[in-house]
Amino acid sequence: MVTELKQFEFELATQDDDLVPVSSLLDKNKILVLFFYPKDSTSGCTKEAEDFNSLLDNFKQLGVSVAGISKDSVKSHIKFAEKLDLKYPLFADVEQSVCHMFDVMKEKSMYGRTYMGVERSTFVLSNDLSIIKEWRGVKVPNHAQSVLDYVSDYLSNNSE
Repeated sequence: MVTELKQFEFELATQDDDLVPVSSLLDKNKILVLFFYPKDSTSGCTKEAEDFNSLLDNFKQLGVSVAGISKDSVKSHIKFAEKLDLKYPLFADVEQSVCHMFDVMKEKSMYGRTYMGVERSTFVLSNDLSIIKEWRGVKVPNHAQSVLDYVSDYLSNNSE
């Protein structure tokens, strides 16, 4: 659960190689779903990206924007987005500043060595860029659908 509300504003390059302020994704939308993932073109990250892409029209109908973010380069994001025909932006956080802002950089271990990597996490941000909901240590199966269900319920219970 969210321990405190903060406002998160940042500007990073996307797979279109344009610097995009995150607030621009909320110009006409009520909510932003921002998912952090470890690495382009790996099996879990590919499945997660595909799941959000397949539900994108449902998110849009609710007035919800979706964006992914990892520490991969713009060049890597271009290949990944083209391969999967992704219809939402992928932010390239090469310097990991936004990953640190959201506290998703965690110590991981593989084959006996430890390293710092992105913990798969998803955040729902309001139009003032405050965190409404967060998921950490995400398991990919059914996650995108769970996020869609949450934002749908949230919007129906908080409509003006």
